[in-house]
Amino acid sequence: MLYELVSFSDQIGILNVFRYITFRTGGAIFTALLFVLLFGPGIIDVLRLKQGKGQPIREDGPQSHFAKKGTPTMGGLMILASVTVATLLWSDLSNAYVWVVLLVTLAYGGIGFYDDYLKVTKQKSSGFGGKARLGLEMLVAAIAVYLIVDLSTPDLAGKLALPFFKTFLIDLGALYVVVGMFVIVGAGNAVNLTDGLDGLAIVPVMIAAATFGLIAYLIGNAKFAGYLQIHHVAGTGELAVICGALIGAGLGFLWFNAPPAMIFMGDTGSLALGGALGAIAVATKHEIVLAIVGGLFVLETLSVIIQVTSYKLTGKRVFRMAPLHHHYEQKGWQESTVVVRFWIIAVILALIGLATLKLR
Repeated sequence: MLYELVSFSDQIGILNVFRYITFRTGGAIFTALLFVLLFGPGIIDVLRLKQGKGQPIREDGPQSHFAKKGTPTMGGLMILASVTVATLLWSDLSNAYVWVVLLVTLAYGGIGFYDDYLKVTKQKSSGFGGKARLGLEMLVAAIAVYLIVDLSTPDLAGKLALPFFKTFLIDLGALYVVVGMFVIVGAGNAVNLTDGLDGLAIVPVMIAAATFGLIAYLIGNAKFAGYLQIHHVAGTGELAVICGALIGAGLGFLWFNAPPAMIFMGDTGSLALGGALGAIAVATKHEIVLAIVGGLFVLETLSVIIQVTSYKLTGKRVFRMAPLHHHYEQKGWQESTVVVRFWIIAVILALIGLATLKLR
């Protein structure tokens, strides 16, 4: 919006700063952060009043979690609202990539909201039916990937880039829609599985958003992309603004979600945040790099898959409890210890992901 206000002239002096993606990304961070800090307390009070007993606690989970009973959920609403406001205010609204990512974010947020609503009203830890929920997620992701392919240049459309290789592309054709859909759906659910401890998911999401904000900025700039010998995807630099909004909203949410949490983000937030990261990864042609940068989310998901598979095949569990963060809780680690150590892992993986840009 602000970008459009100054687009009528190239000679407006100081207002030209609004043309710079870096400036507008900073503006998005500050706007989203301020929005959550200002409206967060009111949103929490309303959710606490409406929900009464708050988010149901998993009955077979760690005993320490029962102390959190009564904590309201759906905190993702404040994240979604702040990201939307900041994006609409600071991004170039003529950029189609912005709308595609925003579509995925809000649609996934809506799916997660319905899931949270069922959990709260029924007071059960299970909400939306798995197949129906997955079907909706796949539909939204398929539409998004189709639109992204349509926006891509012929030399990139339907092709998968590989880390560490400068020019090599795998031409998947129509199959790319399936791969992109898997990335978005997988990212959404991986963040959802990670969101089990106070502050555990939101910081790795911010780390991934910061990493992909830089990636989007670099590959959206022809000169930087040429210097780093990575694929230039025109228009995706604008996604750095959305990444900035995710960082600002995450910082604001962490203020209220830091232990002991005043509110949980719920599926409303976790599914939306993961979906946003997945959509940005597909748009920037860094789908596989997301698996590195978001490696913590991958590990959490794999722990669940391994646990379920092992139990069904052998009747034995590999982990004391899944997802992985619960395993370490059951081993005697304090919740804060698990959270901080997982944050450290997220930082290391993000640095490895960034290293792929120069190693190509």
